[in-house]
Amino acid sequence: MSDQKLLGKRVLVTQADMFMGPVLCEVFARHGATVIANTASLVDVDAPAAIVAEAGRVDVLVANLAIPAPATAVAEVSEAEWSDTFGVLVDPLARLFRAVLPAMIARRSGKILVMGSAAALRGMKGRSTYSAARGAQLAYVQAVGVEVAPHNIQVNAIAQNFVENPTYFPPEVQADPRFQERLKREVPLGRLVGAEEDAEFAAYLCSDLANCFVGQVFPVCGGWVMR
Repeated sequence: MSDQKLLGKRVLVTQADMFMGPVLCEVFARHGATVIANTASLVDVDAPAAIVAEAGRVDVLVANLAIPAPATAVAEVSEAEWSDTFGVLVDPLARLFRAVLPAMIARRSGKILVMGSAAALRGMKGRSTYSAARGAQLAYVQAVGVEVAPHNIQVNAIAQNFVENPTYFPPEVQADPRFQERLKREVPLGRLVGAEEDAEFAAYLCSDLANCFVGQVFPVCGGWVMR
């Protein structure tokens, strides 16, 4: 039986059917959390506030946001690609924060964890739009983290890549020999980080054991980024 480090915590997980959502819900529940797994689209301006209101008390927000990463040469990036990517990854983040923070500040307690990407920490050809959006997430986390820390609220991010998940590294990608060669060439670990390894670290960051972390970005990428 897993330890109960999240016992009594109400955890809202966004886009719970994508990216790290399924394994996060499973692992957090195993640690005693009451998990509110929301799968609604957050693109509409009012959607983030609506799902927070529907969730009731939120002790922990896990902002799990994902979109297939565009692979476009920088000079060919369209207005639609740019706005759509930011519309999924960045705009909902600020709206979610604005929705959950007033109650957390009033209670002087709360945690927010953003499931971000290490694509913001290392240059990648053809990924300018995606990297910029993921970078905006991390900059936002660092700024908000130091602002709300005096209210006993901890805001942090996991910046991941080469982590097992159905959105970016589904079985068919993992089985591709070219991907296997890339993995050996680029990732010192020599394998994907396991989904549960990532989710267990997320559970720790959302527990009271991690109250000392403020506005920090934690790369989880098998050594693809050293920081």
